[in-house]
Amino acid sequence: MNRFKISKTPLYGLKLIERQRLIDTRGFLSRLFCAEEFAAFDWTKPIVQINQTSTTRQGTIRGMHFQCPPHSEMKLVSCLQGEVWDVVVDIRSTSPTFLHWHGVRLSAENCLALLIPEGFAHGFQALSNDIELLYCHSTAYVAGAEGGLNPQDPKLGIVWPLPVTEISARDMSHPLVQNGFKGVRP
Repeated sequence: MNRFKISKTPLYGLKLIERQRLIDTRGFLSRLFCAEEFAAFDWTKPIVQINQTSTTRQGTIRGMHFQCPPHSEMKLVSCLQGEVWDVVVDIRSTSPTFLHWHGVRLSAENCLALLIPEGFAHGFQALSNDIELLYCHSTAYVAGAEGGLNPQDPKLGIVWPLPVTEISARDMSHPLVQNGFKGVRP
């Protein structure tokens, strides 16, 4: 039995996953990952790292982060508590959707997840207080390979649904696309 519904998005390779819940009087069971089923969704690598984030304040933005080749990573992002506006930007220099973005609401209630292929920057805005995200990564984090885009870059034109309450100095220091960002080749 397939425990996931998959939808394509406007960005090639980016997939929206809806987890099916098995509910009874005790609560529910929801499968977060299955290598066999996800192979059909183009996830063919092992999960080598799992991270959990907590963001306490509504309106906070985190992102837009990525790993540069040869350490590019696939990510599966799920919201375990609260609600976020999850955003990805296609940074593949050869892609027809280069520098286009796509956003989707992920929440504990809607059981949606994003399967993000290599070559995308990722970030989110907390739409509620006390949110938690779970990230499955196909590649371990390498400090020297990290990159980022400024989440308020006017050229990207990301529409954040709430007034911004907080962004880290590190995320605000990411370069603007106008300053010659060439993209990546995953």
